[in-house]
Amino acid sequence: MPVSISPMHATPHVERTPGPRLVAVPPTAKPAAAGAASPRAARRSYGDAIAIAASCLLPLAVTAWGWSYYAAPLAGRLRHPLHSLLRPSGPVGLGLGVLGLALFLFMWLYPFRKTVKWLAWTGPLGAWMRVHVVAGLAIPVIVAVHAGWRFEGLIGMGYLSMFVVSLSGIVGRYLYVHIPRSRNGLEMSMEEVGGERRALITDIAAASGLVPAEVERRLAVDPRPYAGLDPARTLWRMLRDDLSRGRMLSELQRELAKPQPGRSPIGRPQLRETMRLARREMALSQQVRMLEATRRVFGFWHVAHRPFAITALIAVLIHVAVAVVVGGIGLPIGR
Repeated sequence: MPVSISPMHATPHVERTPGPRLVAVPPTAKPAAAGAASPRAARRSYGDAIAIAASCLLPLAVTAWGWSYYAAPLAGRLRHPLHSLLRPSGPVGLGLGVLGLALFLFMWLYPFRKTVKWLAWTGPLGAWMRVHVVAGLAIPVIVAVHAGWRFEGLIGMGYLSMFVVSLSGIVGRYLYVHIPRSRNGLEMSMEEVGGERRALITDIAAASGLVPAEVERRLAVDPRPYAGLDPARTLWRMLRDDLSRGRMLSELQRELAKPQPGRSPIGRPQLRETMRLARREMALSQQVRMLEATRRVFGFWHVAHRPFAITALIAVLIHVAVAVVVGGIGLPIGR
């Protein structure tokens, strides 16, 4: 998909012409910046990682502090000096149990946000998804400490389902980010993807000093199709392509950082901007190529994810009901 730039204009944009070529023409306005190429995306990723780490830090710190209690056999725990604090119905265990229950129930609001349009005022789907993922990864650790790291009977079945849901959520998130989306989390149309890619190509050319055709050549991804691959092989190919894309970007960064004949060296800010745009262009190119395969695997993932999520929900609700009735304390805890 070569691109040519009109020499009469310093800031071109491109439009599709008959045939496989894209030709730049004088713009009436500068193309919209690539929404997902914003540095905010990187900051959000770092923020999500920090939120996950912070959510897991408290229960892990409690585990380290009370390890002598958690490592003791059940009979030994009853005589342990920390038993009154760390048992599931103790102050620490109870607090973590209530926190885990609140996060678990909050996670179930995400499906409602996706399907009920009038809830749009609560925030974009992308933000809801990030909170959903953070809670889903933190809950197993929080609940494990609440249960005293013991999983028998109904609690064990519920925790296993919750753990499987958490692990499958990682796969779901991986698939989710491989579908082209705008800032609000909605899936982009092919027309929107094409427009953003054309804007990216011209922006990268302007930032790097390369002609657009050379930009496209250097950022070309593996052209092999995904058609005919089963879900497991599709995921494996996606992972390999992601790793290959990272290597290509590293090579491009090293090459652009070197002085080239007939071209001024690229400064650090300009190099960072070029690589940010290149990263987004390669991601979009790969996502378009694998889009149908990603949707297919995502459908299989939903079929597998929901039964475990529902099983975990039922087990949690039964556990809460039994704890309230048998425990007689009016709070969702177990003994």
